[in-house]
Amino acid sequence: MNIAIVTGSAGLIGSESVRFFSDKMDLVIGIDNDQRAYFFGKDASTERSKNELEETIQNYKHYSIDIRNYEALKVVFEQYGADLKLIIHTAAQPSHDWAAKEPLTDFTINANGTLHMLELTRLFCPKAVFIFTSTNKVYGDTPNYLPLIEQDKRWEISEDHAYFEHGIDENMSIDNSKHSLFGASKVAADVLAQEYGKYFGMNVAVFRGGCLTGPNHSGTQLHGFLSYLMKCAVTGNHYTVFGYKGKQVRDNIHSYDLVNMFYHFYMNPRHGEVYNAGGGRHSNCSMTEAIEICESITGNKMNYSYAEDNRIGDHIWYISDVSKFKNHYPEWNYKYNLNDILEQIFSQQVKLK
Repeated sequence: MNIAIVTGSAGLIGSESVRFFSDKMDLVIGIDNDQRAYFFGKDASTERSKNELEETIQNYKHYSIDIRNYEALKVVFEQYGADLKLIIHTAAQPSHDWAAKEPLTDFTINANGTLHMLELTRLFCPKAVFIFTSTNKVYGDTPNYLPLIEQDKRWEISEDHAYFEHGIDENMSIDNSKHSLFGASKVAADVLAQEYGKYFGMNVAVFRGGCLTGPNHSGTQLHGFLSYLMKCAVTGNHYTVFGYKGKQVRDNIHSYDLVNMFYHFYMNPRHGEVYNAGGGRHSNCSMTEAIEICESITGNKMNYSYAEDNRIGDHIWYISDVSKFKNHYPEWNYKYNLNDILEQIFSQQVKLK
């Protein structure tokens, strides 16, 4: 049999992965215990997503396991063994703001949980492809020291800089910067994943995501930028813009496009590769620009205010250079742009309202 395991299977990238690979695998195993509701409250719960997967994906099997529980995970790996061909590890504590509240919880989920998944893969299905969703926060606040120029609605990098055309590549240092505790725990997991690939010769890829988004995101104030912004635009709830004059720039990649990157790697894997994975120059916006687009799509004037203090370790300008991945997998390309993403999120929010 060909079996995939997806951790965080009811979350944004996890649920997209389940759907994408359900017709490519005999069985897709989901591992998710709805920690998101604990992190961000009931509005962020993934219970609805889990129920939908169980109802609509016939070859989906769900396990409510905490990835910090090695023995519980081991039971699953022992049962399926070498039939496991693909491990997609998306489960995480995803907020750098929240991490400071409970550093032990953050680190044990992000770092220890990843180690559990890697070690069990090595022991029970070492030939499987292991995909880890890392984050651009592993670079800390180093991007903030680039030569940035303030424009009318956004910060932008100097046109004569090497990063101007395509964005930030994988050669940026992860050292000597302020990461946030979340960034630090993801660095630990990121390096572990690389090491299992390079030291043990395993098929491992690390995807350092920009803003991962899409209509199935349960966005909250602390995590899920575009989803939460559109939710506020639809409902009229208040939104707070934190620092940098509201001109901070993010690149945004649709969950489908990211999971399609996973698929291309799965079909032709490598050992311990690292890829920046975001919207790049194809799909990016500042906070101010995003608000304007949300207002245009909804026809509503947004209820928002500005707070001078930026979030600790937050990026002023971040655009991912995906050239390395495109060079390795030239058949991959984006399917969705920024407007597509926001239109889809809007439609989903209206449905849920």
